[in-house]
Amino acid sequence: MKIAVLPGDGIGTEIVAEAVKVLKALDLKLELEEAPVGGTAYDQHGHPLPEATLKLAQAADAVLFGAVGDWKYDKLERALRPEQAILGLRKHMGLFANFRPAICYEQLTHASSLKPELVAGLDILIIRELTGDIYFGQPRGRRQAPDGHFPGAEEAFDTMRYTRPEIERIAHVAFQAAQKRGKHVTSVDKANVLETFQLWKDVVTEVGQQYPDVKLDHMYVDNAAMQLVKAPKFFDVVVTGNMFGDILSDEAAMLTGSIGMLPSASLNSNRQGLYEPSHGSAPDIAGKGVANPLATILSAAMMLRFSLNQPEAAERIETAVKKVLAQGLRTPDIYSEGTTKVGTREMGEAVLKALTP
Repeated sequence: MKIAVLPGDGIGTEIVAEAVKVLKALDLKLELEEAPVGGTAYDQHGHPLPEATLKLAQAADAVLFGAVGDWKYDKLERALRPEQAILGLRKHMGLFANFRPAICYEQLTHASSLKPELVAGLDILIIRELTGDIYFGQPRGRRQAPDGHFPGAEEAFDTMRYTRPEIERIAHVAFQAAQKRGKHVTSVDKANVLETFQLWKDVVTEVGQQYPDVKLDHMYVDNAAMQLVKAPKFFDVVVTGNMFGDILSDEAAMLTGSIGMLPSASLNSNRQGLYEPSHGSAPDIAGKGVANPLATILSAAMMLRFSLNQPEAAERIETAVKKVLAQGLRTPDIYSEGTTKVGTREMGEAVLKALTP
């Protein structure tokens, strides 16, 4: 089982290092190979996604990814910014389905932004379509406006678009996931004002008829954002487009206590996947040893389950994380009075120790 390890920038190197230690402790036949990506790759090779890194990722069974980005790269032309690396990997690997579970562990209910009774037992799976929508739609650019309220003024434009096959495949993923969970899908759209999402709603409804055992709800994105903080346990599986999913999954992260607890999986049709924490590179705390590695460690567990067909090993990691939280160990982002504050390395070591039967 070949894993491409792409730590990236900022805290990426610190949190990936802890996840790699956990993987190596599982006594599985894993081949791990590291390569630069993001700003680090730009500094070394002049591009955020060098050809060698892309080839390594494409040849691997799975990719363990850290995070990319730093303020110092913000003045680069867009094609050379670190964030283009993750977009490039999604495009070239065909990673169309993003799984973002938002689980509130019993020990972290008081770390959530909401009242404990609203989040206790929370378990939402947000499935975000990754390769379409306004992030990839053409045409896009900047020009002088030919018409509108201010003709001749500088304007910027992006194009939101989806095709029927793109919507069908992500809808099937969502309904199949729901069959293994609570049998409830909420499709989030903006069909009342956007033609793109009227097609989305129509297609998801058609696909849903093939899954009579799964309940389907439709919800406008503004209402979904409100309901996530009003009644989050209403949701089981949420399926939505690229931009809405980007926003809602970060909102859901705060229900769990910290975005530092939120793993992520991006899969293609062959179950090859890229696994990463949902948070960014956090350059303000990089090198300080205070970043939470648990989202990355849990992403490694998702990798074992979805791409490497090692569900028992995945469960070992997830159980170890629960044990560590039960012991009261907390990185600063989830620390509260009465618990023990630890750093990145200490948290990783604690998970390693908890792996022992």
